[in-house]
Amino acid sequence: MILLARHGETADNRERRFQGQGPVGLNATGREQAQSLARTVLARPLLPVALYASPLARAQETAAVVGAALGLTPQPDARFAETDTGDWTGVLMDDVAREDPDGWAAYHRGGEEFRFPGGESLREQMDRVIDGLVDVTQARRLPALVVCHRGVIRVALCHTQNRGLDVFHDIEVPNGSVIEL
Repeated sequence: MILLARHGETADNRERRFQGQGPVGLNATGREQAQSLARTVLARPLLPVALYASPLARAQETAAVVGAALGLTPQPDARFAETDTGDWTGVLMDDVAREDPDGWAAYHRGGEEFRFPGGESLREQMDRVIDGLVDVTQARRLPALVVCHRGVIRVALCHTQNRGLDVFHDIEVPNGSVIEL
């Protein structure tokens, strides 16, 4: 079994700003969510025996809190990084919607064809995430926990549930939440 957990909240989450692969740390709420996530994971009947994390600051910070509670050291894996949002990194979502309405509409349609301007496509992200999850499975250190990002969890679920990337935006993944694959 693999568990996927979303990092705690950041100031950019609260401001509705595209973070992409930027160096954004947790805010106070996010640190509280990391502590809550650790308690949630500790309450599970089967504890993770391996811990992986995106190398991005917000995921590393969350993974460090959870890892300390579990007695595990997070193993960074770039395949679990958030989507490279390219030119939209650091930009408010409301500004993208106003300044690039066609791009904003394409983003909300999702699907195989969508690519962030100057960044990564959802398909490219899904391919690297699934490659990482296959390696986690083949390492045979299960259950495993991967601390990552909303986009990572969304593409993983689109793939594992065989629903396609058209439902990318239909999947709710709150900060500090954990789901079981």
